[in-house]
Amino acid sequence: MTRGADLMTEKRSSIHGQWSSRFIFILAAVGSAVGLGNIWKFPYITGENGGGAFVLVYLVCIALIGVPIMIAEILLGRRGRQSPINTMRSLVQDEQAHPAWSLLGWGGVITGFLILSYYSVIAGWALAYVFRAASGAFNGATAETIAAQFDGFLSAPLSVLAWHSIFMVMTMVVVARGVRGGLEKAVTFLMPALFVLLLVLVGYAMSLGAFSEGLDFLFSPNFEKVFYHCEVTAAGVEQCRFTGEPMLVALGHAFFTLSLGMGAIMVYGSYMPANASIARATFAIVAADTAVALLAGMAIFPIVFSNGLEAAAGPGLIFQTLPIAFGAMPGGQFFGTLFFLLLVFAAWSSAISLIEPAVAWLVENHGMKRVSAAVLMGVLAWILGIGTVLSFNLLSGEEFQLFGKTIFDLLDYLTANILLPLGGLFIALFAGWIMSRSASMDELRMRDGMGYKTWSLLVRYISPLLVAIVFFNAIGII
Repeated sequence: MTRGADLMTEKRSSIHGQWSSRFIFILAAVGSAVGLGNIWKFPYITGENGGGAFVLVYLVCIALIGVPIMIAEILLGRRGRQSPINTMRSLVQDEQAHPAWSLLGWGGVITGFLILSYYSVIAGWALAYVFRAASGAFNGATAETIAAQFDGFLSAPLSVLAWHSIFMVMTMVVVARGVRGGLEKAVTFLMPALFVLLLVLVGYAMSLGAFSEGLDFLFSPNFEKVFYHCEVTAAGVEQCRFTGEPMLVALGHAFFTLSLGMGAIMVYGSYMPANASIARATFAIVAADTAVALLAGMAIFPIVFSNGLEAAAGPGLIFQTLPIAFGAMPGGQFFGTLFFLLLVFAAWSSAISLIEPAVAWLVENHGMKRVSAAVLMGVLAWILGIGTVLSFNLLSGEEFQLFGKTIFDLLDYLTANILLPLGGLFIALFAGWIMSRSASMDELRMRDGMGYKTWSLLVRYISPLLVAIVFFNAIGII
């Protein structure tokens, strides 16, 4: 076979079926990308890093990293039409590349599986908080009461394990039903419902007196906070020094928010209709993912400010700061329930994309039925997740830690700081340098014009450089 596979006379087809339309693929990919990172992480890192200026830097990073690498990952997926492991094996053969490139598929599947194991635990927290909010547990509660509730919840391993189990079963049920009967039906319901819930919460935030303050914080740039870190000394003198940390945070989140490098987008791309434009679908996915993050900020910050709380509350913003606000405001019980339901929907749509690559591989290579494959991978991820459950209680002590990290911390560090950046880096390098121009142009339905040349420039040079910076910063070299 000649290099490039562009002379391949027979197009591959997925044994798992395909999405019924480009719109459904976009919904599914948005569901994979939109998760706890958009609704939980984005608001608090925005609060910590300068509000509107951070958002502006983040959007630039999305354009330079997110768009080109997502196009590359979808391109590889649709070209291979199989699980990421088999897709990369086939593409390596097509391009007559070194067999080591096949490890890229294995890396994505393993990364997604590891993330699912602890993601399900955190999603279980959100599921538990739906019922807590609905029961009125936050009504009139003080900061100390909310903190005690959260600490008490985490310190009860059986309770946390139960919610982890429920969420994992929810995920297995969807994936077991297949592409059309499970994944497609789920995202067709979950994503519109997520957007409706988010818009309802934004509408509620608009009724609060601090809505304009929230918008100002989110969209008015404060570049001094992005480029300078200021501290007040013991003598009462403010000292400022140049820092690039907020820019590195924006760079990292722009990559991680789109579910790149974990096999999810690649396997979803393998189900994409052949006549759909990859570039147009990518722009729609990125726009929707960014819109959810911004809408979450528009819903959260007015609630925080109207109750005199701190926007830069860090990771505790969702589970400790917001419940205080919901407990103090009119209608807070109802809207608090909606908010945590929104969080569950976002997590659920992401979780099904994390397990799908491994399930697809089992079906393709071992002849397993989808139900059996989904149950097997779900149970294995559930078992691994027990380590995360215990990381917050029985195994939280130093004697159970490795390199000063709990099981959860180790899994989070390994996936977020090493496996995901490396996966994204090698996706960009394979699509930009190993795959022939004729093969990539054929799959992208592009001619050798300005659009293709721009993508090629970004995916070959700019995106790998920026992802490498994210990687070296994450492991402490930069």
